[in-house]
Amino acid sequence: MKDFIWGVATAAAQIEGAFNEDGKGLNIWDVFSRIPGTIRNGDRPDVACDSYHKWKEDVKLLKDLGVNGYRYSVSWSRILPEGKGQINQKGLDYYRRLTDTLAEAGIAPNITLYHWDLPYELERLGGWLNRDVADWFADYADIVFKNIPNAQMFATHNEPIATYVGYALKGFAPGFGLEKYGRQANHNLLLSHGKAVERFRSGGNKAKIGIVVDIWNRVPADPCSEADVRLAKEQNGLAHGSYLSPLFCGEYNKYVEEMMRRRGIKIERQDGDLSLIGAPLDFYGLNCYNRVVVSSRPDVDVKKVISQNGGNFLDNGNELYPDAIYDALKIARDEYKVDIPVYITENGVGFENEKVEDGMIRDEQRIAYLKSAFESLGRAINEGFDVRGYFLWSLTDNFEWNAGYSMKFGLHTRDRQKKASADFYRDWISSHRDGRC
Repeated sequence: MKDFIWGVATAAAQIEGAFNEDGKGLNIWDVFSRIPGTIRNGDRPDVACDSYHKWKEDVKLLKDLGVNGYRYSVSWSRILPEGKGQINQKGLDYYRRLTDTLAEAGIAPNITLYHWDLPYELERLGGWLNRDVADWFADYADIVFKNIPNAQMFATHNEPIATYVGYALKGFAPGFGLEKYGRQANHNLLLSHGKAVERFRSGGNKAKIGIVVDIWNRVPADPCSEADVRLAKEQNGLAHGSYLSPLFCGEYNKYVEEMMRRRGIKIERQDGDLSLIGAPLDFYGLNCYNRVVVSSRPDVDVKKVISQNGGNFLDNGNELYPDAIYDALKIARDEYKVDIPVYITENGVGFENEKVEDGMIRDEQRIAYLKSAFESLGRAINEGFDVRGYFLWSLTDNFEWNAGYSMKFGLHTRDRQKKASADFYRDWISSHRDGRC
């Protein structure tokens, strides 16, 4: 495949630091991380990888890897400190310099507009529970579209389910815990996506626009158990189905609608919303890390079931399941009628402890994981799935949300020390430029 992209992915709130420099406003993670008990070890994203100051070092790492694409997000509150109104020119200039430098180096800039870091001033106005946020987001997106012309791809949102978690399950910022809040935030976020796409199209942009939705496929521990099969289908419908159904099928699926009826949840939505949400896209970004085996019986040891069926586990306790990407691509195509080009926008594995020998981090299990992922990707491409690129998570270890700095996903450390997996990925790219695995 001539123009296949091999890249890496990052996110602003996880790598930039400089949380209050050069006019940047606070985002919800800056505030959430200061609430005792929310982040492991009390970690904060204040400095992170200091990429705001060390972005040139990051570009050098990208060149050394030989990637031809870089997926990164822009911080809404760095560009608009209050989420709307006055533009912070220093913030906008930072992203323009980074984007232009990447383009000049032959590394395709792939920008995500929202990676979970809502400006705190907008949260004070209701955040994703306030329908007006859709217009605020569209205004912000329009600023980015018009002022960063060298970007080749834009994703409106990364993993919308994280916003649901922040409003319904307390686990992420802003830390609320009502299902109704989660479902309303879902709808307003998808509406903001649709309005941003509308602005993009009206501006005559030459780049591509899409959205990133993760798929963690739930599979029944016992495929012969009706209860297990039913549970897996319901969980899938309430997870990735909450987004793929309205985006690609023009409706909320039966699992979402039935759950809201059962729990008496009503959300604010208007005629025409689903039409706007389902506007045609140029690509679908698929984040895929693993599958999830579920059982309807609390006494069932799922790990034991997997082991008995020949499954293997990494030292971090995660299953090493080779066909996660392949299965997710089939779900997107067969269940949600996704018929546009797909990019694997995140895939990787994290460990709390990594082996060091002779001064080098020997992350052999990450390499084993990547080999299995590439095998699954290759199978999908050989069978005709229209996959145009792969972005590994992540360039460096970073602030991994409520896991803080304890969980490490990087090809390099936070201080940019190379790991063995960086050499593996560099060599893999060199010998698989055409995307055939």
